[in-house]
Amino acid sequence: MPSVKKNKRITISDIAALAGVSKSTASLVLNGRSKEYRVSDDTRDRILALANEHHYQPSFHARSLRSNRSHTLGLVVPEVTNYGFAVISRELETLCREAGLQLLIACTDENPAQEMMAVNSLVQRQVDGLIVASSQLNDAEYQKINAGLPVVQMDRLIAGSSLPLVITDSLSSTAALVENVARQHPDEFYFLGGQPRISPTRDRLAGYQLGLERAGVNGKPEWIINGNYHPSSGYEMFAQLCAQLGRPPKALFTAACGLLEGVLRYLNQHQLMDSDIHLCSFDDHYLFDCMTLKIDTVAQDCRALAQHSFDMVSALIDERPLEQSALYLPGSIHWRHAGSKALLNSR
Repeated sequence: MPSVKKNKRITISDIAALAGVSKSTASLVLNGRSKEYRVSDDTRDRILALANEHHYQPSFHARSLRSNRSHTLGLVVPEVTNYGFAVISRELETLCREAGLQLLIACTDENPAQEMMAVNSLVQRQVDGLIVASSQLNDAEYQKINAGLPVVQMDRLIAGSSLPLVITDSLSSTAALVENVARQHPDEFYFLGGQPRISPTRDRLAGYQLGLERAGVNGKPEWIINGNYHPSSGYEMFAQLCAQLGRPPKALFTAACGLLEGVLRYLNQHQLMDSDIHLCSFDDHYLFDCMTLKIDTVAQDCRALAQHSFDMVSALIDERPLEQSALYLPGSIHWRHAGSKALLNSR
Protein backbone atom coordinates (compact mmCIF):
# COMPACT_ATOMS: atom_id res chain seq x y z
CA MET A 1 0.00 0.00 0.00
CA PRO A 2 1.40 3.46 -0.90
CA SER A 3 2.59 5.57 2.01
CA VAL A 4 2.68 9.30 2.61
CA LYS A 5 5.92 10.89 3.72
CA LYS A 6 5.66 12.12 7.30
CA ASN A 7 5.20 15.89 7.73
CA LYS A 8 4.26 16.27 4.05
CA ARG A 9 0.98 18.08 3.45
CA ILE A 10 -1.57 15.49 2.35
CA THR A 11 -3.14 16.16 -1.06
CA ILE A 12 -6.16 14.81 -2.84
CA SER A 13 -3.79 12.79 -5.09
CA ASP A 14 -2.31 11.16 -1.98
CA ILE A 15 -5.78 10.21 -0.72
CA ALA A 16 -6.65 8.76 -4.14
CA ALA A 17 -3.43 6.70 -4.21
CA LEU A 18 -3.99 5.37 -0.69
CA ALA A 19 -7.58 4.44 -1.52
CA GLY A 20 -6.66 2.89 -4.85
CA VAL A 21 -9.02 5.14 -6.81
CA SER A 22 -8.65 7.88 -9.38
CA LYS A 23 -8.11 11.48 -8.34
CA SER A 24 -11.47 12.44 -9.84
CA THR A 25 -13.28 9.83 -7.71
CA ALA A 26 -11.54 11.02 -4.56
CA SER A 27 -12.45 14.60 -5.49
CA LEU A 28 -16.13 13.72 -5.94
CA VAL A 29 -16.27 12.05 -2.52
CA LEU A 30 -14.38 14.80 -0.68
CA ASN A 31 -16.59 17.46 -2.25
CA GLY A 32 -19.78 15.66 -1.18
CA ARG A 33 -20.85 14.53 -4.65
CA SER A 34 -20.50 10.75 -4.32
CA LYS A 35 -24.24 10.03 -4.51
CA GLU A 36 -24.69 12.30 -7.50
CA TYR A 37 -22.07 10.33 -9.44
CA ARG A 38 -22.98 6.92 -7.94
CA VAL A 39 -19.74 6.23 -6.13
CA SER A 40 -20.21 3.06 -4.08
CA ASP A 41 -20.70 3.35 -0.32
CA ASP A 42 -17.63 1.20 0.36
CA THR A 43 -15.42 3.40 -1.81
CA ARG A 44 -16.85 6.57 -0.27
CA ASP A 45 -16.33 5.28 3.29
CA ARG A 46 -12.76 4.20 2.52
CA ILE A 47 -11.85 7.60 1.07
CA LEU A 48 -13.44 9.51 3.95
CA ALA A 49 -11.74 7.31 6.54
CA LEU A 50 -8.33 7.89 4.94
CA ALA A 51 -8.96 11.65 4.71
CA ASN A 52 -9.84 11.74 8.39
CA GLU A 53 -6.88 9.56 9.38
CA HIS A 54 -4.41 11.80 7.54
CA HIS A 55 -6.13 15.10 8.53
CA TYR A 56 -6.77 16.06 4.93
CA GLN A 57 -7.76 19.69 4.35
CA PRO A 58 -8.94 20.88 0.93
CA SER A 59 -6.70 23.34 -0.89
CA PHE A 60 -7.92 26.90 -0.39
CA HIS A 61 -6.17 28.01 -3.58
CA ALA A 62 -7.69 25.22 -5.63
CA ARG A 63 -11.12 26.16 -4.30
CA SER A 64 -10.49 29.77 -5.28
CA LEU A 65 -9.47 28.82 -8.81
CA ARG A 66 -12.59 26.69 -9.27
CA SER A 67 -14.98 29.39 -8.02
CA ASN A 68 -13.07 32.45 -9.32
CA ARG A 69 -13.27 33.84 -5.79
CA SER A 70 -10.77 34.16 -2.96
CA HIS A 71 -13.42 33.58 -0.27
CA THR A 72 -11.96 36.46 1.73
CA LEU A 73 -13.33 39.82 2.82
CA GLY A 74 -11.29 42.89 3.68
CA LEU A 75 -12.10 45.09 6.69
CA VAL A 76 -10.48 48.52 6.97
CA VAL A 77 -10.74 50.31 10.35
CA PRO A 78 -8.89 53.26 11.91
CA GLU A 79 -7.89 51.36 15.05
CA VAL A 80 -8.61 47.77 16.07
CA THR A 81 -7.94 48.52 19.76
CA ASN A 82 -10.94 50.88 19.80
CA TYR A 83 -13.66 49.02 21.70
CA GLY A 84 -16.38 49.54 19.08
CA PHE A 85 -14.18 48.50 16.16
CA ALA A 86 -12.88 45.55 18.18
CA VAL A 87 -16.44 44.28 18.72
CA ILE A 88 -17.34 44.85 15.07
CA SER A 89 -14.17 43.04 13.93
CA ARG A 90 -14.92 40.09 16.18
CA GLU A 91 -18.51 39.84 14.95
CA LEU A 92 -17.45 40.06 11.31
CA GLU A 93 -14.78 37.40 11.84
CA THR A 94 -17.43 35.09 13.31
CA LEU A 95 -19.83 35.74 10.43
CA CYS A 96 -17.06 35.05 7.90
CA ARG A 97 -15.97 31.86 9.64
CA GLU A 98 -19.54 30.54 9.69
CA ALA A 99 -19.84 31.30 5.97
CA GLY A 100 -16.53 29.60 5.13
CA LEU A 101 -14.76 32.89 4.50
CA GLN A 102 -11.64 34.51 5.88
CA LEU A 103 -11.55 38.09 7.18
CA LEU A 104 -8.43 40.20 6.56
CA ILE A 105 -8.20 43.28 8.78
CA ALA A 106 -6.17 46.41 8.05
CA CYS A 107 -5.71 49.38 10.43
CA THR A 108 -5.17 52.90 9.12
CA ASP A 109 -4.43 54.93 12.28
CA GLU A 110 -6.71 57.66 10.83
CA ASN A 111 -4.11 58.29 8.10
CA PRO A 112 -5.64 58.63 4.59
CA ALA A 113 -2.36 57.73 2.82
CA GLN A 114 -1.83 54.70 5.03
CA GLU A 115 -5.45 53.75 4.43
CA MET A 116 -5.03 53.55 0.67
CA MET A 117 -1.83 51.52 1.04
CA ALA A 118 -3.74 49.06 3.22
CA VAL A 119 -6.68 48.96 0.81
CA ASN A 120 -4.43 48.38 -2.20
CA SER A 121 -2.74 45.52 -0.35
CA LEU A 122 -6.13 43.90 0.29
CA VAL A 123 -7.11 44.37 -3.35
CA GLN A 124 -3.84 42.76 -4.44
CA ARG A 125 -4.72 39.79 -2.23
CA GLN A 126 -7.88 39.55 -4.34
CA VAL A 127 -10.45 39.95 -1.57
CA ASP A 128 -14.01 39.47 -2.82
CA GLY A 129 -15.28 42.61 -1.12
CA LEU A 130 -14.32 45.48 1.19
CA ILE A 131 -15.97 46.90 4.31
CA VAL A 132 -14.38 50.24 5.18
CA ALA A 133 -14.54 52.79 8.01
CA SER A 134 -12.75 55.44 6.00
CA SER A 135 -10.80 58.59 6.84
CA GLN A 136 -10.81 59.80 3.22
CA LEU A 137 -12.14 63.21 2.20
CA ASN A 138 -13.67 61.85 -1.02
CA ASP A 139 -14.48 58.43 -2.46
CA ALA A 140 -12.68 58.75 -5.82
CA GLU A 141 -10.28 55.84 -5.14
CA TYR A 142 -13.02 53.66 -3.68
CA GLN A 143 -15.24 54.30 -6.69
CA LYS A 144 -12.44 52.98 -8.92
CA ILE A 145 -12.13 49.88 -6.73
CA ASN A 146 -15.91 49.47 -6.63
CA ALA A 147 -15.91 49.03 -10.41
CA GLY A 148 -14.15 45.69 -9.87
CA LEU A 149 -15.26 44.55 -6.41
CA PRO A 150 -17.93 45.68 -3.93
CA VAL A 151 -17.11 48.38 -1.36
CA VAL A 152 -19.42 49.02 1.61
CA GLN A 153 -18.99 51.98 3.96
CA MET A 154 -19.42 51.09 7.62
CA ASP A 155 -19.69 53.42 10.66
CA ARG A 156 -18.46 56.38 8.61
CA LEU A 157 -19.76 58.22 5.58
CA ILE A 158 -17.37 59.80 3.10
CA ALA A 159 -18.92 63.19 2.28
CA GLY A 160 -20.99 63.04 -0.90
CA SER A 161 -20.36 59.34 -1.49
CA SER A 162 -22.95 57.16 -3.22
CA LEU A 163 -21.31 53.90 -2.10
CA PRO A 164 -23.49 51.55 0.01
CA LEU A 165 -23.56 52.48 3.67
CA VAL A 166 -24.31 51.03 7.12
CA ILE A 167 -24.02 53.61 9.90
CA THR A 168 -25.46 54.63 13.26
CA ASP A 169 -27.79 57.63 13.25
CA SER A 170 -25.58 59.52 15.68
CA LEU A 171 -27.25 62.90 15.18
CA SER A 172 -30.63 61.93 16.66
CA SER A 173 -29.27 59.98 19.63
CA THR A 174 -26.61 62.59 20.45
CA ALA A 175 -29.20 65.38 20.31
CA ALA A 176 -31.50 63.51 22.72
CA LEU A 177 -28.68 62.94 25.22
CA VAL A 178 -27.28 66.47 25.00
CA GLU A 179 -30.71 68.08 25.34
CA ASN A 180 -31.23 66.31 28.68
CA VAL A 181 -27.79 67.19 30.06
CA ALA A 182 -27.95 70.78 28.78
CA ARG A 183 -31.15 71.37 30.75
CA GLN A 184 -29.17 70.50 33.87
CA HIS A 185 -26.07 72.56 32.95
CA PRO A 186 -27.20 75.39 30.65
CA ASP A 187 -24.31 77.67 31.60
CA GLU A 188 -21.37 75.37 30.77
CA PHE A 189 -21.34 72.31 28.52
CA TYR A 190 -18.21 71.52 26.51
CA PHE A 191 -17.72 69.29 23.46
CA LEU A 192 -14.52 67.32 22.76
CA GLY A 193 -14.33 65.93 19.23
CA GLY A 194 -11.96 64.39 16.72
CA GLN A 195 -10.96 65.54 13.26
CA PRO A 196 -13.65 67.92 11.91
CA ARG A 197 -13.19 66.52 8.38
CA ILE A 198 -14.59 63.05 9.14
CA SER A 199 -18.26 62.15 9.53
CA PRO A 200 -18.25 60.99 13.19
CA THR A 201 -17.12 64.45 14.30
CA ARG A 202 -19.46 66.30 11.93
CA ASP A 203 -22.53 64.23 12.84
CA ARG A 204 -21.93 64.17 16.60
CA LEU A 205 -21.17 67.89 16.67
CA ALA A 206 -24.40 68.53 14.76
CA GLY A 207 -26.25 66.38 17.32
CA TYR A 208 -24.62 68.29 20.19
CA GLN A 209 -25.63 71.64 18.68
CA LEU A 210 -29.17 70.43 18.01
CA GLY A 211 -29.45 69.19 21.60
CA LEU A 212 -28.37 72.59 22.95
CA GLU A 213 -30.90 74.29 20.69
CA ARG A 214 -33.74 72.04 21.86
CA ALA A 215 -32.79 72.75 25.48
CA GLY A 216 -32.90 76.51 24.81
CA VAL A 217 -29.18 76.87 25.47
CA ASN A 218 -27.07 79.31 23.46
CA GLY A 219 -23.81 77.43 23.04
CA LYS A 220 -20.56 79.37 23.01
CA PRO A 221 -17.93 78.85 20.28
CA GLU A 222 -15.25 78.17 22.90
CA TRP A 223 -17.26 75.19 24.17
CA ILE A 224 -16.31 73.24 21.02
CA ILE A 225 -12.79 71.76 21.05
CA ASN A 226 -11.49 69.34 18.41
CA GLY A 227 -8.37 67.20 18.18
CA ASN A 228 -8.22 63.58 17.04
CA TYR A 229 -9.69 60.34 18.34
CA HIS A 230 -6.63 59.00 20.13
CA PRO A 231 -6.91 58.84 23.95
CA SER A 232 -3.82 61.04 24.21
CA SER A 233 -5.70 63.78 22.36
CA GLY A 234 -8.60 63.52 24.81
CA TYR A 235 -6.16 63.77 27.69
CA GLU A 236 -4.41 66.84 26.26
CA MET A 237 -7.59 68.71 25.34
CA PHE A 238 -9.12 68.05 28.75
CA ALA A 239 -5.91 69.01 30.57
CA GLN A 240 -5.82 72.34 28.73
CA LEU A 241 -9.49 72.94 29.48
CA CYS A 242 -9.02 72.26 33.20
CA ALA A 243 -5.98 74.55 33.27
CA GLN A 244 -7.98 77.29 31.55
CA LEU A 245 -10.95 76.97 33.93
CA GLY A 246 -8.93 76.15 37.03
CA ARG A 247 -11.23 73.16 37.57
CA PRO A 248 -13.03 70.46 35.56
CA PRO A 249 -15.94 71.76 33.46
CA LYS A 250 -19.48 71.36 34.81
CA ALA A 251 -20.57 69.20 31.85
CA LEU A 252 -18.65 67.55 29.03
CA PHE A 253 -19.61 65.50 25.96
CA THR A 254 -16.88 63.43 24.29
CA ALA A 255 -17.50 62.33 20.71
CA ALA A 256 -15.96 58.86 21.11
CA CYS A 257 -14.84 56.31 23.68
CA GLY A 258 -11.15 56.96 22.97
CA LEU A 259 -11.48 60.62 23.91
CA LEU A 260 -13.36 59.67 27.07
CA GLU A 261 -10.53 57.30 27.96
CA GLY A 262 -8.10 60.23 27.90
CA VAL A 263 -10.44 62.34 30.04
CA LEU A 264 -10.82 59.57 32.62
CA ARG A 265 -7.06 59.07 32.77
CA TYR A 266 -6.58 62.77 33.55
CA LEU A 267 -9.30 62.73 36.21
CA ASN A 268 -7.79 59.67 37.85
CA GLN A 269 -4.21 60.99 37.80
CA HIS A 270 -5.32 64.26 39.39
CA GLN A 271 -7.62 62.68 42.02
CA LEU A 272 -10.70 64.22 40.41
CA MET A 273 -12.83 61.11 39.95
CA ASP A 274 -15.18 62.32 42.71
CA SER A 275 -15.64 65.78 41.15
CA ASP A 276 -19.09 67.09 40.18
CA ILE A 277 -18.43 66.91 36.42
CA HIS A 278 -21.35 65.56 34.40
CA LEU A 279 -19.71 63.32 31.80
CA CYS A 280 -21.49 62.04 28.73
CA SER A 281 -20.16 60.45 25.58
CA PHE A 282 -20.86 58.82 22.27
CA ASP A 283 -19.88 55.11 22.43
CA ASP A 284 -20.46 52.86 25.37
CA HIS A 285 -18.43 50.28 27.29
CA TYR A 286 -19.70 47.64 29.70
CA LEU A 287 -17.15 48.77 32.32
CA PHE A 288 -18.97 52.10 32.66
CA ASP A 289 -21.64 50.23 34.64
CA CYS A 290 -19.00 49.43 37.29
CA MET A 291 -17.68 52.95 37.84
CA THR A 292 -18.56 55.24 40.74
CA LEU A 293 -18.33 58.19 38.33
CA LYS A 294 -21.56 57.97 36.35
CA ILE A 295 -21.40 58.54 32.60
CA ASP A 296 -24.39 58.92 30.27
CA THR A 297 -23.62 57.37 26.89
CA VAL A 298 -24.94 56.69 23.42
CA ALA A 299 -24.36 53.03 22.55
CA GLN A 300 -23.99 51.80 19.00
CA ASP A 301 -25.33 48.35 18.08
CA CYS A 302 -21.95 46.97 16.96
CA ARG A 303 -23.36 43.53 16.24
CA ALA A 304 -26.03 44.99 13.97
CA LEU A 305 -23.42 47.15 12.21
CA ALA A 306 -21.36 44.02 11.54
CA GLN A 307 -24.32 41.89 10.47
CA HIS A 308 -25.81 44.42 8.07
CA SER A 309 -22.40 45.27 6.58
CA PHE A 310 -21.74 41.57 6.04
CA ASP A 311 -25.18 41.01 4.50
CA MET A 312 -24.76 43.99 2.22
CA VAL A 313 -21.31 43.10 0.90
CA SER A 314 -22.35 39.42 0.52
CA ALA A 315 -25.34 40.44 -1.59
CA LEU A 316 -23.15 42.61 -3.79
CA ILE A 317 -20.59 39.83 -4.24
CA ASP A 318 -23.40 37.47 -5.28
CA GLU A 319 -24.74 40.19 -7.60
CA ARG A 320 -28.05 40.33 -5.76
CA PRO A 321 -29.92 43.67 -5.60
CA LEU A 322 -29.80 45.55 -2.30
CA GLU A 323 -33.06 46.22 -0.51
CA GLN A 324 -31.60 49.59 0.49
CA SER A 325 -28.19 51.07 -0.22
CA ALA A 326 -28.02 53.30 2.87
CA LEU A 327 -28.97 51.88 6.27
CA TYR A 328 -29.07 54.10 9.37
CA LEU A 329 -29.28 52.20 12.67
CA PRO A 330 -30.62 53.81 15.84
CA GLY A 331 -28.35 54.46 18.80
CA SER A 332 -29.52 53.71 22.35
CA ILE A 333 -28.94 55.99 25.33
CA HIS A 334 -27.67 54.56 28.63
CA TRP A 335 -28.67 56.96 31.41
CA ARG A 336 -26.44 56.46 34.45
CA HIS A 337 -26.23 59.91 36.05
CA ALA A 338 -28.82 60.48 38.78
CA GLY A 339 -29.64 63.96 37.50
CA SER A 340 -30.38 62.64 34.01
CA LYS A 341 -32.71 59.96 35.33
CA ALA A 342 -34.51 62.44 37.58
CA LEU A 343 -35.06 64.90 34.73
CA LEU A 344 -36.37 62.15 32.45
CA ASN A 345 -38.83 60.99 35.11
CA SER A 346 -40.09 64.51 35.67
CA ARG A 347 -40.87 65.18 32.01
